[in-house]
Amino acid sequence: MAKEHLIIFDTTLRDGEQSPGASMTREEKVRIARQLEKMRVDVIEAGFPAASNGDFEAVRAVAEAIKESTVAALCRTNDKDIARALEAIKPARSGRIHTFIATSAIHMEKKLRMSPDEVVTAAVNAVRYARNGTDNIEFSPEDAGRSELDFLCRIIEAVIKEGATVINIPDTVGYNVPEQFADRIRSLRSRIPNSDKVIWSVHCHNDLGLAVANSLAAVMAGARQVECTINGLGERAGNTALEEIVMAVRTRQDIFPCDTRIDTTLILSASKMISSITGFPVQPNKAIVGANAFSHEAGIHQDGVLKHRETYEIMRAEDVGWNANKLVLGKHSGRTAFKARLKELGTEADSEQVLNAAFARFKELADKKHDIFDEDLHALMSDEAVTPEHEHYRLVYSRFHSETGETPTAQITLTVGGAEQQATADGSGPVDAAFKAIESVAQSGADLLLYSVNAITTGTDAQGEVTVRLSKEGRIVNGQGSDTDIVVASAKAYLNALNKLQSTLERVNPQV
Repeated sequence: MAKEHLIIFDTTLRDGEQSPGASMTREEKVRIARQLEKMRVDVIEAGFPAASNGDFEAVRAVAEAIKESTVAALCRTNDKDIARALEAIKPARSGRIHTFIATSAIHMEKKLRMSPDEVVTAAVNAVRYARNGTDNIEFSPEDAGRSELDFLCRIIEAVIKEGATVINIPDTVGYNVPEQFADRIRSLRSRIPNSDKVIWSVHCHNDLGLAVANSLAAVMAGARQVECTINGLGERAGNTALEEIVMAVRTRQDIFPCDTRIDTTLILSASKMISSITGFPVQPNKAIVGANAFSHEAGIHQDGVLKHRETYEIMRAEDVGWNANKLVLGKHSGRTAFKARLKELGTEADSEQVLNAAFARFKELADKKHDIFDEDLHALMSDEAVTPEHEHYRLVYSRFHSETGETPTAQITLTVGGAEQQATADGSGPVDAAFKAIESVAQSGADLLLYSVNAITTGTDAQGEVTVRLSKEGRIVNGQGSDTDIVVASAKAYLNALNKLQSTLERVNPQV
Protein backbone atom coordinates (compact mmCIF):
# COMPACT_ATOMS: atom_id res chain seq x y z
CA MET A 1 0.00 0.00 0.00
CA ALA A 2 1.44 3.36 -1.06
CA LYS A 3 2.22 5.88 1.66
CA GLU A 4 0.27 9.15 1.76
CA HIS A 5 2.14 12.36 1.03
CA LEU A 6 2.96 14.58 4.02
CA ILE A 7 3.24 18.14 2.69
CA ILE A 8 6.10 20.21 4.09
CA PHE A 9 5.18 23.89 4.33
CA ASP A 10 8.29 25.90 5.15
CA THR A 11 7.78 29.30 6.77
CA THR A 12 11.43 30.18 7.49
CA LEU A 13 11.12 33.24 5.26
CA ARG A 14 8.01 34.49 7.03
CA ASP A 15 7.57 33.21 10.59
CA GLY A 16 11.24 32.35 11.02
CA GLU A 17 12.19 35.88 10.07
CA GLN A 18 10.23 37.19 13.05
CA SER A 19 13.06 36.16 15.39
CA PRO A 20 14.72 39.35 16.69
CA GLY A 21 17.65 40.10 14.40
CA ALA A 22 16.74 37.53 11.76
CA SER A 23 15.43 39.95 9.13
CA MET A 24 16.60 39.25 5.58
CA THR A 25 17.12 41.15 2.36
CA ARG A 26 15.30 40.25 -0.83
CA GLU A 27 18.45 38.58 -2.20
CA GLU A 28 18.85 36.50 0.96
CA LYS A 29 15.23 35.36 0.77
CA VAL A 30 15.67 34.26 -2.84
CA ARG A 31 18.88 32.41 -1.97
CA ILE A 32 17.14 30.52 0.85
CA ALA A 33 14.07 29.81 -1.29
CA ARG A 34 16.25 28.23 -3.99
CA GLN A 35 17.84 25.98 -1.38
CA LEU A 36 14.39 24.96 -0.10
CA GLU A 37 13.27 24.22 -3.65
CA LYS A 38 16.36 22.10 -4.17
CA MET A 39 15.38 20.17 -1.01
CA ARG A 40 11.95 19.56 -2.61
CA VAL A 41 9.97 21.53 -0.03
CA ASP A 42 6.33 21.50 -1.18
CA VAL A 43 5.25 25.00 -0.09
CA ILE A 44 7.47 28.00 0.64
CA GLU A 45 5.79 30.81 2.59
CA ALA A 46 7.79 33.74 1.27
CA GLY A 47 6.46 36.56 3.46
CA PHE A 48 3.70 38.99 4.34
CA PRO A 49 3.38 41.32 1.31
CA ALA A 50 1.21 43.91 3.07
CA ALA A 51 3.77 44.36 5.86
CA SER A 52 6.11 46.57 3.80
CA ASN A 53 7.17 47.36 0.25
CA GLY A 54 10.36 45.42 0.91
CA ASP A 55 8.44 42.30 1.90
CA PHE A 56 6.18 42.64 -1.16
CA GLU A 57 9.20 42.84 -3.47
CA ALA A 58 10.85 39.90 -1.72
CA VAL A 59 7.77 37.68 -2.09
CA ARG A 60 7.50 38.69 -5.74
CA ALA A 61 11.19 37.91 -6.32
CA VAL A 62 10.77 34.46 -4.75
CA ALA A 63 7.65 33.87 -6.87
CA GLU A 64 9.66 34.71 -10.00
CA ALA A 65 12.62 32.50 -9.02
CA ILE A 66 10.87 29.34 -7.85
CA LYS A 67 9.62 26.84 -10.42
CA GLU A 68 8.96 23.57 -8.57
CA SER A 69 7.57 24.54 -5.14
CA THR A 70 4.32 26.40 -4.39
CA VAL A 71 4.93 29.97 -3.19
CA ALA A 72 2.57 31.18 -0.45
CA ALA A 73 1.91 34.70 0.82
CA LEU A 74 0.36 35.52 4.19
CA CYS A 75 -2.43 38.08 4.57
CA ARG A 76 -5.06 39.19 7.02
CA THR A 77 -8.75 38.85 6.22
CA ASN A 78 -9.17 42.15 4.41
CA ASP A 79 -9.36 42.96 0.70
CA LYS A 80 -6.30 45.23 0.72
CA ASP A 81 -4.02 42.56 2.22
CA ILE A 82 -5.34 39.87 -0.08
CA ALA A 83 -5.01 42.00 -3.22
CA ARG A 84 -1.41 42.79 -2.28
CA ALA A 85 -0.65 39.11 -1.68
CA LEU A 86 -2.24 38.05 -4.98
CA GLU A 87 -0.14 40.62 -6.83
CA ALA A 88 3.04 39.41 -5.11
CA ILE A 89 2.56 35.73 -6.02
CA LYS A 90 1.31 36.44 -9.54
CA PRO A 91 4.60 35.38 -11.24
CA ALA A 92 4.64 32.00 -9.45
CA ARG A 93 3.96 28.83 -11.41
CA SER A 94 2.05 27.66 -8.34
CA GLY A 95 0.84 30.23 -5.82
CA ARG A 96 -1.15 30.11 -2.61
CA ILE A 97 -2.98 32.70 -0.51
CA HIS A 98 -2.73 32.08 3.23
CA THR A 99 -5.25 34.18 5.13
CA PHE A 100 -5.83 34.21 8.88
CA ILE A 101 -7.90 35.72 11.66
CA ALA A 102 -7.87 35.06 15.41
CA THR A 103 -10.60 32.81 16.82
CA SER A 104 -9.81 32.46 20.53
CA ALA A 105 -12.05 34.38 22.94
CA ILE A 106 -9.14 36.39 24.35
CA HIS A 107 -7.89 37.39 20.88
CA MET A 108 -11.34 38.30 19.55
CA GLU A 109 -12.18 40.40 22.61
CA LYS A 110 -8.84 41.98 23.52
CA LYS A 111 -7.02 42.24 20.17
CA LEU A 112 -9.59 42.28 17.37
CA ARG A 113 -12.45 43.75 19.41
CA MET A 114 -14.82 41.86 17.14
CA SER A 115 -17.76 39.59 17.89
CA PRO A 116 -17.65 35.92 16.84
CA ASP A 117 -20.21 36.65 14.12
CA GLU A 118 -18.02 39.44 12.75
CA VAL A 119 -15.00 37.14 12.72
CA VAL A 120 -16.89 34.47 10.75
CA THR A 121 -18.08 37.06 8.24
CA ALA A 122 -14.53 38.41 7.79
CA ALA A 123 -13.13 34.92 7.23
CA VAL A 124 -15.79 33.96 4.68
CA ASN A 125 -15.44 37.24 2.79
CA ALA A 126 -11.66 36.84 2.68
CA VAL A 127 -11.81 33.38 1.13
CA ARG A 128 -14.45 34.57 -1.34
CA TYR A 129 -12.30 37.52 -2.36
CA ALA A 130 -9.13 35.40 -2.66
CA ARG A 131 -10.93 33.05 -5.07
CA ASN A 132 -10.91 35.88 -7.62
CA GLY A 133 -7.17 35.31 -7.98
CA THR A 134 -6.45 31.68 -7.10
CA ASP A 135 -8.07 28.38 -6.21
CA ASN A 136 -5.27 27.50 -3.76
CA ILE A 137 -6.42 29.10 -0.48
CA GLU A 138 -5.30 28.26 3.02
CA PHE A 139 -7.19 29.50 6.05
CA SER A 140 -5.80 29.68 9.59
CA PRO A 141 -7.89 30.37 12.70
CA GLU A 142 -5.15 32.06 14.75
CA ASP A 143 -4.73 30.73 18.30
CA ALA A 144 -6.84 27.70 17.41
CA GLY A 145 -5.12 25.80 20.22
CA ARG A 146 -7.02 27.96 22.74
CA SER A 147 -10.19 28.49 20.71
CA GLU A 148 -13.60 27.14 21.67
CA LEU A 149 -14.19 23.92 19.70
CA ASP A 150 -17.78 24.64 18.63
CA PHE A 151 -16.77 28.02 17.24
CA LEU A 152 -13.83 26.48 15.38
CA CYS A 153 -16.20 23.98 13.77
CA ARG A 154 -18.53 26.78 12.73
CA ILE A 155 -15.92 29.05 11.12
CA ILE A 156 -14.00 26.23 9.43
CA GLU A 157 -17.15 24.70 7.92
CA ALA A 158 -18.06 28.13 6.55
CA VAL A 159 -14.69 28.82 4.89
CA ILE A 160 -14.58 25.34 3.37
CA LYS A 161 -18.01 25.98 1.81
CA GLU A 162 -16.63 29.24 0.42
CA GLY A 163 -13.67 27.51 -1.26
CA ALA A 164 -10.76 27.13 1.18
CA THR A 165 -8.59 24.16 0.18
CA VAL A 166 -6.26 23.92 3.19
CA ILE A 167 -7.24 24.35 6.83
CA ASN A 168 -4.35 25.08 9.15
CA ILE A 169 -4.72 24.69 12.91
CA PRO A 170 -2.13 26.86 14.67
CA ASP A 171 -1.02 26.42 18.25
CA THR A 172 0.02 30.06 18.11
CA VAL A 173 1.31 30.40 21.66
CA GLY A 174 2.63 26.86 22.13
CA TYR A 175 0.01 26.06 24.77
CA ASN A 176 -1.07 22.56 23.76
CA VAL A 177 0.31 19.13 24.66
CA PRO A 178 0.41 16.23 22.15
CA GLU A 179 -2.57 14.16 23.30
CA GLN A 180 -4.77 17.24 23.59
CA PHE A 181 -3.69 18.64 20.22
CA ALA A 182 -4.20 15.32 18.42
CA ASP A 183 -7.68 15.05 19.95
CA ARG A 184 -8.47 18.55 18.66
CA ILE A 185 -7.51 17.55 15.10
CA ARG A 186 -9.59 14.35 15.30
CA SER A 187 -12.60 16.22 16.69
CA LEU A 188 -12.52 18.88 13.99
CA ARG A 189 -12.17 16.30 11.20
CA SER A 190 -15.02 14.18 12.55
CA ARG A 191 -17.43 16.98 13.48
CA ILE A 192 -17.17 19.19 10.39
CA PRO A 193 -19.34 17.76 7.57
CA ASN A 194 -17.13 18.92 4.69
CA SER A 195 -13.79 18.18 6.36
CA ASP A 196 -12.90 15.64 3.67
CA LYS A 197 -12.75 18.38 1.03
CA VAL A 198 -9.56 19.99 2.43
CA ILE A 199 -6.01 19.21 3.47
CA TRP A 200 -5.55 19.52 7.23
CA SER A 201 -2.44 21.35 8.37
CA VAL A 202 -0.79 22.28 11.68
CA HIS A 203 1.48 25.12 12.75
CA CYS A 204 2.94 24.69 16.24
CA HIS A 205 5.10 26.99 18.33
CA ASN A 206 7.71 25.75 20.76
CA ASP A 207 7.02 27.75 23.94
CA LEU A 208 6.82 24.55 26.01
CA GLY A 209 9.30 22.63 23.85
CA LEU A 210 6.46 20.61 22.31
CA ALA A 211 6.17 21.97 18.77
CA VAL A 212 7.55 18.86 17.05
CA ALA A 213 5.71 16.48 19.39
CA ASN A 214 2.42 18.29 18.86
CA SER A 215 2.91 18.33 15.08
CA LEU A 216 3.70 14.62 14.94
CA ALA A 217 0.68 13.83 17.13
CA ALA A 218 -1.46 15.82 14.69
CA VAL A 219 -0.03 13.86 11.75
CA MET A 220 -1.06 10.62 13.47
CA ALA A 221 -4.53 12.19 13.89
CA GLY A 222 -4.85 12.88 10.16
CA ALA A 223 -3.03 16.15 9.43
CA ARG A 224 -1.22 15.95 6.09
CA GLN A 225 0.64 19.26 6.09
CA VAL A 226 3.12 20.47 8.70
CA GLU A 227 4.23 24.09 8.83
CA CYS A 228 7.81 24.35 10.02
CA THR A 229 11.13 26.19 9.74
CA ILE A 230 14.76 25.22 9.24
CA ASN A 231 16.49 24.92 12.65
CA GLY A 232 13.13 25.63 14.31
CA LEU A 233 13.77 29.34 13.73
CA GLY A 234 11.03 31.67 14.89
CA GLU A 235 9.94 34.27 17.41
CA ARG A 236 10.03 33.50 21.13
CA ALA A 237 11.05 29.83 21.51
CA GLY A 238 10.71 29.16 17.78
CA ASN A 239 8.65 26.94 15.50
CA THR A 240 8.44 23.27 14.61
CA ALA A 241 11.84 22.22 13.22
CA LEU A 242 11.60 20.97 9.64
CA GLU A 243 14.57 18.64 9.99
CA GLU A 244 13.09 16.94 13.06
CA ILE A 245 9.67 16.41 11.47
CA VAL A 246 11.13 15.03 8.25
CA MET A 247 13.56 12.65 9.94
CA ALA A 248 11.07 11.49 12.58
CA VAL A 249 8.58 10.52 9.87
CA ARG A 250 11.30 9.02 7.65
CA THR A 251 12.91 7.05 10.48
CA ARG A 252 9.64 5.73 11.92
CA GLN A 253 7.96 4.54 8.75
CA ASP A 254 6.76 1.59 10.81
CA ILE A 255 4.18 3.82 12.51
CA PHE A 256 3.61 6.82 10.24
CA PRO A 257 1.17 6.24 7.35
CA CYS A 258 2.80 8.99 5.29
CA ASP A 259 6.18 10.31 4.15
CA THR A 260 7.65 13.52 2.74
CA ARG A 261 9.42 14.00 -0.57
CA ILE A 262 12.29 15.97 1.03
CA ASP A 263 15.87 15.29 -0.15
CA THR A 264 17.28 14.78 3.33
CA THR A 265 20.91 14.91 2.19
CA LEU A 266 20.51 18.69 1.77
CA ILE A 267 19.20 19.31 5.29
CA LEU A 268 22.58 20.15 6.81
CA SER A 269 23.55 22.62 4.09
CA ALA A 270 20.17 24.35 4.45
CA SER A 271 20.67 24.53 8.21
CA LYS A 272 24.09 26.12 7.83
CA MET A 273 22.79 28.59 5.24
CA ILE A 274 19.98 29.75 7.53
CA SER A 275 22.37 30.01 10.46
CA SER A 276 24.83 32.12 8.49
CA ILE A 277 22.25 34.49 6.98
CA THR A 278 20.32 35.07 10.19
CA GLY A 279 23.28 34.92 12.58
CA PHE A 280 21.55 32.34 14.77
CA PRO A 281 24.06 29.56 15.58
CA VAL A 282 22.82 26.00 16.00
CA GLN A 283 23.33 24.56 19.49
CA PRO A 284 25.73 21.57 19.48
CA ASN A 285 23.16 19.14 20.91
CA LYS A 286 20.40 20.18 18.49
CA ALA A 287 18.74 17.12 16.96
CA ILE A 288 19.75 16.23 13.38
CA VAL A 289 21.85 19.33 12.58
CA GLY A 290 23.75 19.99 15.83
CA ALA A 291 27.51 19.34 15.85
CA ASN A 292 27.08 16.58 18.47
CA ALA A 293 24.00 14.98 16.91
CA PHE A 294 25.94 11.92 15.75
CA SER A 295 28.83 12.00 18.26
CA HIS A 296 29.44 9.26 20.84
CA GLU A 297 31.48 10.04 23.94
CA ALA A 298 30.54 7.21 26.31
CA GLY A 299 32.76 4.14 25.99
CA ILE A 300 29.81 1.75 25.97
CA HIS A 301 28.22 3.70 23.12
CA GLN A 302 31.47 3.85 21.15
CA ASP A 303 31.99 0.12 21.54
CA GLY A 304 28.46 -0.62 20.38
CA VAL A 305 28.64 1.68 17.35
CA LEU A 306 31.98 0.20 16.27
CA LYS A 307 30.51 -3.29 16.43
CA HIS A 308 27.22 -2.39 14.78
CA ARG A 309 26.15 1.17 13.98
CA GLU A 310 22.45 0.63 14.67
CA THR A 311 23.09 -0.23 18.33
CA TYR A 312 23.09 3.51 19.12
CA GLU A 313 22.30 5.29 15.82
CA ILE A 314 18.75 5.27 14.49
CA MET A 315 19.72 7.36 11.43
CA ARG A 316 22.77 7.59 9.20
CA ALA A 317 24.62 10.88 9.51
CA GLU A 318 25.21 10.81 5.75
CA ASP A 319 21.45 10.80 5.11
CA VAL A 320 21.11 14.36 6.42
CA GLY A 321 24.34 15.72 4.92
CA TRP A 322 26.98 14.92 7.56
CA ASN A 323 30.20 13.25 6.45
CA ALA A 324 32.25 12.85 9.63
CA ASN A 325 34.47 15.94 9.26
CA LYS A 326 35.75 14.57 5.98
CA LEU A 327 39.11 16.06 4.94
CA VAL A 328 38.61 17.14 1.36
CA LEU A 329 40.94 19.91 0.25
CA GLY A 330 44.34 21.45 0.93
CA LYS A 331 46.47 24.42 -0.10
CA HIS A 332 47.32 22.82 -3.45
CA SER A 333 43.71 22.15 -4.42
CA GLY A 334 42.49 24.01 -7.48
CA ARG A 335 39.40 26.03 -8.27
CA THR A 336 37.70 23.14 -10.10
CA ALA A 337 38.04 20.80 -7.11
CA PHE A 338 36.85 23.57 -4.80
CA LYS A 339 33.76 24.23 -6.92
CA ALA A 340 32.99 20.52 -7.24
CA ARG A 341 33.16 19.99 -3.47
CA LEU A 342 30.83 22.93 -2.84
CA LYS A 343 28.33 21.33 -5.20
CA GLU A 344 28.58 18.03 -3.35
CA LEU A 345 27.89 19.86 -0.09
CA GLY A 346 24.79 21.52 -1.57
CA THR A 347 26.18 25.02 -0.98
CA GLU A 348 27.05 26.22 -4.46
CA ALA A 349 27.98 29.85 -5.14
CA ASP A 350 25.23 32.04 -6.59
CA SER A 351 27.61 33.68 -9.07
CA GLU A 352 31.16 33.56 -10.40
CA GLN A 353 31.96 36.65 -8.34
CA VAL A 354 30.93 34.91 -5.10
CA LEU A 355 32.81 31.74 -6.12
CA ASN A 356 35.99 33.68 -6.87
CA ALA A 357 35.82 35.54 -3.55
CA ALA A 358 35.20 32.31 -1.62
CA PHE A 359 38.09 30.56 -3.42
CA ALA A 360 40.42 33.44 -2.54
CA ARG A 361 39.40 33.11 1.12
CA PHE A 362 39.93 29.35 0.87
CA LYS A 363 43.52 29.86 -0.29
CA GLU A 364 44.14 32.34 2.55
CA LEU A 365 42.72 29.86 5.06
CA ALA A 366 44.81 26.99 3.65
CA ASP A 367 47.95 29.01 4.35
CA LYS A 368 46.94 29.34 8.01
CA LYS A 369 45.25 25.98 8.59
CA HIS A 370 46.71 22.77 7.17
CA ASP A 371 43.54 20.68 7.24
CA ILE A 372 40.44 22.08 5.52
CA PHE A 373 37.21 20.32 6.48
CA ASP A 374 33.74 20.52 5.00
CA GLU A 375 32.62 22.67 7.95
CA ASP A 376 35.32 25.18 6.99
CA LEU A 377 33.90 25.32 3.46
CA HIS A 378 30.41 25.99 4.82
CA ALA A 379 31.87 28.86 6.87
CA LEU A 380 33.65 30.28 3.82
CA MET A 381 30.39 30.40 1.90
CA SER A 382 28.70 31.99 4.91
CA ASP A 383 31.30 34.77 4.83
CA GLU A 384 30.23 35.52 1.26
CA ALA A 385 26.63 36.22 2.35
CA VAL A 386 27.69 39.89 2.65
CA THR A 387 29.65 40.71 -0.48
CA PRO A 388 32.24 43.53 -0.63
CA GLU A 389 29.94 45.95 -2.43
CA HIS A 390 27.60 45.79 0.58
CA GLU A 391 30.41 46.48 3.09
CA HIS A 392 30.58 50.02 4.42
CA TYR A 393 33.09 48.91 7.05
CA ARG A 394 35.89 46.45 6.30
CA LEU A 395 38.79 45.24 8.42
CA VAL A 396 42.16 45.95 6.75
CA TYR A 397 44.65 45.44 9.57
CA SER A 398 44.56 44.45 13.24
CA ARG A 399 47.03 44.07 16.06
CA PHE A 400 46.03 42.88 19.53
CA HIS A 401 48.13 42.76 22.68
CA SER A 402 47.20 40.87 25.84
CA GLU A 403 49.62 40.15 28.69
CA THR A 404 49.18 39.07 32.29
CA GLY A 405 49.11 42.14 34.51
CA GLU A 406 48.85 44.54 31.56
CA THR A 407 45.82 46.26 30.01
CA PRO A 408 44.84 44.62 26.69
CA THR A 409 44.99 46.89 23.65
CA ALA A 410 43.78 46.77 20.06
CA GLN A 411 45.06 48.62 17.00
CA ILE A 412 42.90 48.44 13.92
CA THR A 413 42.70 49.88 10.44
CA LEU A 414 39.29 49.96 8.76
CA THR A 415 38.00 51.14 5.43
CA VAL A 416 34.92 53.28 6.00
CA GLY A 417 33.09 53.95 2.77
CA GLY A 418 36.35 53.22 0.94
CA ALA A 419 38.58 55.50 3.04
CA GLU A 420 41.04 54.09 5.58
CA GLN A 421 40.81 55.07 9.25
CA GLN A 422 42.92 53.89 12.18
CA ALA A 423 42.09 53.53 15.86
CA THR A 424 43.58 52.24 19.10
CA ALA A 425 41.71 51.33 22.27
CA ASP A 426 42.16 49.56 25.62
CA GLY A 427 39.71 47.06 27.08
CA SER A 428 39.13 44.47 29.76
CA GLY A 429 40.21 41.87 27.21
CA PRO A 430 41.37 41.82 23.57
CA VAL A 431 37.82 41.39 22.24
CA ASP A 432 36.54 44.27 24.35
CA ALA A 433 39.47 46.40 23.16
CA ALA A 434 38.74 45.47 19.52
CA PHE A 435 35.07 46.45 19.82
CA LYS A 436 35.95 49.75 21.48
CA ALA A 437 38.48 50.54 18.75
CA ILE A 438 35.88 49.83 16.07
CA GLU A 439 33.29 51.95 17.87
CA SER A 440 35.71 54.86 18.16
CA VAL A 441 35.61 54.96 14.36
CA ALA A 442 32.02 53.89 13.64
CA GLN A 443 30.36 55.72 16.55
CA SER A 444 27.24 53.69 15.82
CA GLY A 445 25.61 54.14 19.21
CA ALA A 446 24.43 50.51 19.01
CA ASP A 447 23.99 48.33 22.09
CA LEU A 448 25.69 44.92 22.23
CA LEU A 449 23.01 42.35 23.14
CA LEU A 450 24.85 39.09 22.47
CA TYR A 451 28.37 37.78 21.96
CA SER A 452 28.89 34.06 21.41
CA VAL A 453 31.71 31.84 20.12
CA ASN A 454 31.58 28.40 18.50
CA ALA A 455 34.38 26.22 17.12
CA ILE A 456 33.70 25.23 13.53
CA THR A 457 35.82 22.06 13.66
CA THR A 458 37.92 20.24 16.23
CA GLY A 459 41.56 20.98 17.06
CA THR A 460 43.48 24.01 18.30
CA ASP A 461 43.80 25.32 14.73
CA ALA A 462 40.01 25.28 14.22
CA GLN A 463 38.26 28.36 12.95
CA GLY A 464 36.20 30.17 15.55
CA GLU A 465 32.76 31.39 14.50
CA VAL A 466 31.54 34.44 16.40
CA THR A 467 28.00 35.83 16.53
CA VAL A 468 27.36 39.43 17.60
CA ARG A 469 23.88 40.91 18.11
CA LEU A 470 23.49 44.69 18.03
CA SER A 471 20.46 46.87 18.72
CA LYS A 472 19.92 50.45 17.63
CA GLU A 473 16.71 52.46 17.83
CA GLY A 474 14.64 49.30 18.15
CA ARG A 475 16.27 47.54 15.21
CA ILE A 476 18.13 44.32 15.98
CA VAL A 477 20.73 42.69 13.71
CA ASN A 478 23.06 39.73 13.98
CA GLY A 479 26.59 39.65 12.58
CA GLN A 480 28.89 36.68 12.06
CA GLY A 481 32.60 36.29 11.46
CA SER A 482 34.99 33.36 11.30
CA ASP A 483 38.78 33.09 11.52
CA THR A 484 41.47 30.93 13.08
CA ASP A 485 42.15 33.94 15.35
CA ILE A 486 39.12 34.33 17.61
CA VAL A 487 39.76 38.06 18.20
CA VAL A 488 39.86 38.68 14.44
CA ALA A 489 36.68 36.62 14.06
CA SER A 490 35.08 38.80 16.75
CA ALA A 491 36.06 42.00 14.94
CA LYS A 492 34.68 40.62 11.66
CA ALA A 493 31.39 39.70 13.35
CA TYR A 494 31.02 43.16 14.88
CA LEU A 495 31.72 44.81 11.54
CA ASN A 496 29.28 42.44 9.82
CA ALA A 497 26.55 43.58 12.21
CA LEU A 498 27.46 47.25 11.69
CA ASN A 499 27.25 46.74 7.92
CA LYS A 500 23.72 45.39 8.34
CA LEU A 501 22.75 48.46 10.35
CA GLN A 502 24.39 50.68 7.73
CA SER A 503 23.21 48.82 4.63
CA THR A 504 21.02 50.63 2.12
CA LEU A 505 19.50 47.26 1.21
CA GLU A 506 16.06 47.28 2.77
CA ARG A 507 15.59 44.52 5.31
CA VAL A 508 12.16 43.25 4.39
CA ASN A 509 11.23 42.88 8.06
CA PRO A 510 13.11 45.68 9.86
CA GLN A 511 11.69 44.65 13.27
CA VAL A 512 11.41 48.20 14.51
